[in-house]
Amino acid sequence: MRFSHQFAIWVLFSLLLLQSGDGFYLPGSYPHKYQVGDQLSVKVNSLTSIDTEMPFSYYSLPFCKPLEGVKDSAENLGELLMGDRIENSPYRFKMYTNETDIFLCRTDPLSANNFKILKKRIEEMYQVNLILDNLPTIRYTKKDGYLLRWTGYPVGIKVQDLYYVFNHLKFKVLVHKYEETNVARVMGTGDAVEMIPTIEKTGSGTPGYMVVGFEVTPCSYQHDPEAVKKAKMYQKYPSPINCDPSTVAMTVKEGQPIVFTYEVVFEESDIKWPSRWDAYLKMEGSKVHWFSILNSLMVITFLAGIVLVILLRTVRRDLTRYEELDKEAQAQMNEELSGWKLVVGDVFRAPSNPALLCIMVGDGVQILGMAVVTILFAALGFMSPASRGTLITGMLFFYMVLGIAAGYVAVRLWRTIGCGDYTGWVSVSWRVSCFFPGIAFLILTTLNFLLWGSHSTGAIPISLFVILILLWFCISVPLTLVGGYLGAKAPHIEYPVRTNQIPREIPSQKYPSWLLVLGAGTLPFGTLFIELFFIMSSIWMGRVYYVFGFLFIVLILLVVVCAEVSLVLTYMHLCVEDWKWWWKSFFASGSVAIYIFLYSINYLIFDLKSLSGPVSATLYLGYSLFMVLAFFQEQWWRYMEACSVNPDHGLLNFCTFYLGFILLFRNLVKVIIASSSFG
Repeated sequence: MRFSHQFAIWVLFSLLLLQSGDGFYLPGSYPHKYQVGDQLSVKVNSLTSIDTEMPFSYYSLPFCKPLEGVKDSAENLGELLMGDRIENSPYRFKMYTNETDIFLCRTDPLSANNFKILKKRIEEMYQVNLILDNLPTIRYTKKDGYLLRWTGYPVGIKVQDLYYVFNHLKFKVLVHKYEETNVARVMGTGDAVEMIPTIEKTGSGTPGYMVVGFEVTPCSYQHDPEAVKKAKMYQKYPSPINCDPSTVAMTVKEGQPIVFTYEVVFEESDIKWPSRWDAYLKMEGSKVHWFSILNSLMVITFLAGIVLVILLRTVRRDLTRYEELDKEAQAQMNEELSGWKLVVGDVFRAPSNPALLCIMVGDGVQILGMAVVTILFAALGFMSPASRGTLITGMLFFYMVLGIAAGYVAVRLWRTIGCGDYTGWVSVSWRVSCFFPGIAFLILTTLNFLLWGSHSTGAIPISLFVILILLWFCISVPLTLVGGYLGAKAPHIEYPVRTNQIPREIPSQKYPSWLLVLGAGTLPFGTLFIELFFIMSSIWMGRVYYVFGFLFIVLILLVVVCAEVSLVLTYMHLCVEDWKWWWKSFFASGSVAIYIFLYSINYLIFDLKSLSGPVSATLYLGYSLFMVLAFFQEQWWRYMEACSVNPDHGLLNFCTFYLGFILLFRNLVKVIIASSSFG
């Protein structure tokens, strides 16, 4: 009751703060009010191409530079890691002031090197990415009666062995009259607008506008370089320019200059500030996402049925029959035991390479926790595309903070396997903090050398490498050691049955166990492969992915499927008297990573047909391998928690959303323990 009162007070206080502020817009920045005639500055981002997946600086090509010189905009860690290089540009507008035939610059005659680079970028279909008021430029084209949306515009086009550059840009800026916002109006609560009054502010009567759209139409226009030889930037071009996007005229030739011009038109729009990203985030194929979720639910229902049959019918029936017998009948029955009842004294025997197991489980905790928290925050709108780089920055932050959970779980599992002996917990914690980050560092460094050799902006600068290493050793490693200390002090999980001194011989199997383990990964993969296509398209095809709500649901369903698959496979191994279940159970869930990597290769061959060059293919496969390794460890943790960790202790409560399946497995263990009296 006390909590509910505190929560109500907190909500009212938050509403008062929002009401007293300039407005509220969760997924993005606050609206910027421009007066008529105010200057609008356009920024440029890196040149990108789906053919090479290697970004390059805008000013690596012979484009016009601003009079005040090229300056970098404020960048965060995520932008740098994603290869974004946002800089100022010479394009300038005046709010609600239409301008035509504006001369920008006349470049120097193209040198042999510039001519070669420009032709190469045109051939590789590089796109120019402009930004106005934090909105990327958008381009509309028609194909087969459909209206297609593209972010950015191409550098040029190749027609019959001739290269043409788009040197005239026709901008359309959509604006909306500035309104004093309040919670009800921004959130679209309809009639509630009348109930929550808008607080008037000084100067609110001054007319102003907000930018709600930024469109571009590129043209290739044949200018006369001699006519603007002495012209200055932003002067009027001597003759009218007719921008016709259906024709091209400005060929790229060595030793000849290029003249750049532009025009801008302002148009008032009904689009409101909170809806200005709808053109970029319009979700296509929502029915496909729902089909993916329904598909996952069917798989879960099927596996849950198998689990219930195993636990509630087979095992319980055996126990009931055993308890109804008298002692003589029980003694006679003990001689006829078979299957999982014979491995009671070996089921908790320590696995091979227990230290490696604990390390992998600890890293899996860290990765899974990072994924859950990041996707949850993104689904709530805190990591929108309006805030570039926040998704990657958030992932790094959550990964470092969750180092304490990784150390705790790894050391606690180490003590459990060692029957309470905490000797070596410092070594385990240290290796947990270095294992996966070390692999990631090795892969990223190798790929970074390829990007450095190509002079791509996607290469991580040396200074950023130093920052990442400092974050690793100054934050992540100490937090992991703190978590390990807590795990060493926490009570270990005691096995309820003693382990035999002599291991039981495992009978020969009709089929190799690894075949069953590999096949188990097909079911988890079936729950996510549809959503995986949208994620891959977002990463490699330059599309915006923002359906994190669907992704969060798919993640939860995937966790449940992995727990069910590993549970069923563990029971099947115990039924054939194979007590070496630790690693096999982990690989049962982790094997889905193999199918994800195979799907990545399939996506490379059939969907990224235009990907050119061995460097681009190596980058793609390297990043895919990095993603698969992270996913592999994440799956291991999911089942490790389900079968070895008591959810009632300490830092592991954040994963109790599939507690039901943990309890199901514990029931299976209790059945095995109860049947220990058989022998």
